[in-house]
Amino acid sequence: MGSSGERLFEGADWDFQTLQRIHDACEEVARKELGLDVYPNQIEVITAEQMLDAYSSVGMPLFYKHWSFGKQFAFQEASYRKGLMGLAYEIVINSSPCISYLMEENTATMQTLVIAHAAFGHNHFFKNNYLFKQWTDADGILDYLEFAKGYIAACEDRHGRETVERTLDAAHALMSHGVDRYPGKKTLDLRAEEKRAGERRQHEESVFNDLWRTVPNTKAKSKAALTAERRRALLGLPQENILYFLEKTAPRLQGWQRELIRIVRHIAQYFYPQGQTKVMNEGTATYVHYRIMNRLHQQGRITDGNFLEFLQSHTNVVFQPEFDDRRYSGFNPYALGFAMMQDIERIVKTPEDEDRAWFPDIAGKGDVEGVLREIWSNYRDESFINQFLSPALIRRFRMFHLHDDPAESQGIKVDAIHDERGYRRVRRELARQYDVGFVDANIEVVDVDLDGDRRLMLRHTTVKGAQLNETDTRRVLQHLADLWTYDVALTELDGTDKVLKEYVVSPRAAAVAA
Repeated sequence: MGSSGERLFEGADWDFQTLQRIHDACEEVARKELGLDVYPNQIEVITAEQMLDAYSSVGMPLFYKHWSFGKQFAFQEASYRKGLMGLAYEIVINSSPCISYLMEENTATMQTLVIAHAAFGHNHFFKNNYLFKQWTDADGILDYLEFAKGYIAACEDRHGRETVERTLDAAHALMSHGVDRYPGKKTLDLRAEEKRAGERRQHEESVFNDLWRTVPNTKAKSKAALTAERRRALLGLPQENILYFLEKTAPRLQGWQRELIRIVRHIAQYFYPQGQTKVMNEGTATYVHYRIMNRLHQQGRITDGNFLEFLQSHTNVVFQPEFDDRRYSGFNPYALGFAMMQDIERIVKTPEDEDRAWFPDIAGKGDVEGVLREIWSNYRDESFINQFLSPALIRRFRMFHLHDDPAESQGIKVDAIHDERGYRRVRRELARQYDVGFVDANIEVVDVDLDGDRRLMLRHTTVKGAQLNETDTRRVLQHLADLWTYDVALTELDGTDKVLKEYVVSPRAAAVAA
């Protein structure tokens, strides 16, 4: 069994002293053997109901109140009571300190697994991956959320809950179009943002965009009127961050409404890296907990029975249903991520000739932990899969690529098999499914006629002819029109600028009056 050590616990029971011993034992393996670099850890033990509550508010502590969170809570709770779903063993927050929420119902073995997975695996990934470094402010997020919660509660007292909820509803509907996708010169500093918010509230009247003062009172065109090019330049168009555009430019929003939009926009930006690193983040955390739990077992710090309990849970987490299984819903990010991490370990330690040809930079290098840490720091899902999905793993997962174009008469065609060209095609096509530029709708604000009807003009450029769902599009455009307070028009174009569909939505009278 390797070097022996003192048992961390006996049986399933635990107390807070046990959790401290577990944390310290995991930390020793994480730092000394895996070379992990983590934020300070904060472990919180919560009930099943509190875990459901955290689920419903997108896993964030100190989150502001909104009816949608309560609706989500009721749905999750009903499903949990009926036995239709299990609860996550943990929720982990990308903050400093890194907060890991553990369910009090967990056994001592499961608490060990969770601490290894969240407090060290996810924690290292949050602190070191380049996307999180670019886009999130781990030091400031908790203070900012506390500010947001207090600010929104004060707005409800001052302006009424319904009025505040209407603004939040609209901002939430546009949340996925409230992020900057390309890093600029400034990094997000949420503590400074909170300070600026206080300064803004002291002179909210000055928030009004100067551009609106240039609008002539008459519709008659004059030499003083802005040219279309100049107008678009002043407005920073085209602009893909729709929430940012509304916050700065919407003509009738009050200062507090702009602040609410800014809060939602900052939270959307905070979550932006997580959507691009699901496979890597879960793969990293699963690989880390697997290594730590194996080492604790080898050291005799957990029993064979504890280890079997861990293996059962781990196997469930990394289970990948077959394509014809009723449970199949695409690739399980835990399964794919963990398999790729283990495969990289194999390539680095004991490569085949095929591996040497495909991965000459890492094959046989020997330093597994160093190679993995470098990968965890410098890739996101799309680039990670495109670079490191091996032919061996493609065969193991039995991947192939189907070509299905309704415009072609031959129907479905297998156009990537298990040869070199096929492996590259499968890898490229799978990676594309994790590329936000390919998956997310490319919608931009392209113009607004300031000296005319002030209609907000948007453009959606389709990818491979994939158009927006009409019902959802009209709902979201309605929220946008309510914030803008004038008509909103969206034009869908194909790659050749051919118009596929046009939408025009007017604001609701109640929203305009508000």
